[in-house]
Amino acid sequence: MHRHAAVDVLCVGFACVDLSFNTDHHPGADEKLRASSLTTSGGGPASNAAVAIARLGGSARFAGYLGRDGMGELHRTELLCNGVHIETLHQGEAPTPVATVLIKPNGDRANISHRSAQATIPSDAFLLRDYPAQVLLLDGHQPLLSLALIQQARQLGISTLLDAGSLNDATRLLYNQVDYLITSEQFARDFSGQDDPRTALTSLDGAAPFIGVSWGADGVYWQDEQGPQHTRAFDIEAVDTNGAGDALHGAFAYGLAQGLKPAHNMRRACATAALCCLQLGARDSLPSMPAVAALSGIS
Repeated sequence: MHRHAAVDVLCVGFACVDLSFNTDHHPGADEKLRASSLTTSGGGPASNAAVAIARLGGSARFAGYLGRDGMGELHRTELLCNGVHIETLHQGEAPTPVATVLIKPNGDRANISHRSAQATIPSDAFLLRDYPAQVLLLDGHQPLLSLALIQQARQLGISTLLDAGSLNDATRLLYNQVDYLITSEQFARDFSGQDDPRTALTSLDGAAPFIGVSWGADGVYWQDEQGPQHTRAFDIEAVDTNGAGDALHGAFAYGLAQGLKPAHNMRRACATAALCCLQLGARDSLPSMPAVAALSGIS
């Protein structure tokens, strides 16, 4: 196979279609609830990260699964329209995963999703050397492929980053295999059994050379060879927090490809996440570099 164009970041993992309903409250048992608005767009941590990178001016390739159905074609077209490379996108007969998001006025959300067990990519689907990238970003949703690519990345000198959103068999397999580990608050709480971000971060010590714990409105607690650090979240009025973590990971991965210093990279990534919360829908709210640079002071 011939070598494809190099990109800043190869994003590997989950792709779905998000149906986001805005509601006054989350429904109770047997309750019928009318939404005030609905947005439909592509979603998934790795696919959102790929679009985030493209919006920031970087180049991204996405490796994940979509069905050969109407929703799969919707998402495939959306990726292309956002400038994401999709040569490693796999389409099959299993339906495209769908996630329904219920969003309250304060930005809190509840998620219901469906994904077929057949919505996977073989671990030997492609070789990283044929689809070169400076950074490999993984969300854990294609664990066997991800593990194979991590091993290849190590041989090729490519940096690896895991977006550990929840504690499950896949993230347990991958969390201590990467160069950069940035977890959600939920992952850190479940992994450590701790309610304090500093002690939760300490519990992950040694898992990776760089470890970060995203703690919502409290920002990101992280550590590298220089010791523990804290990057504050930007003060915003959140409309919809869906996709903020995906935006943060995508922006951070792009910063790695650019060679940004860790503190500058994390500040810019937090600004990207903050701006993502100001509009409805994860995909539509992913910001451009001028907006991120204006908020963070880092371009």
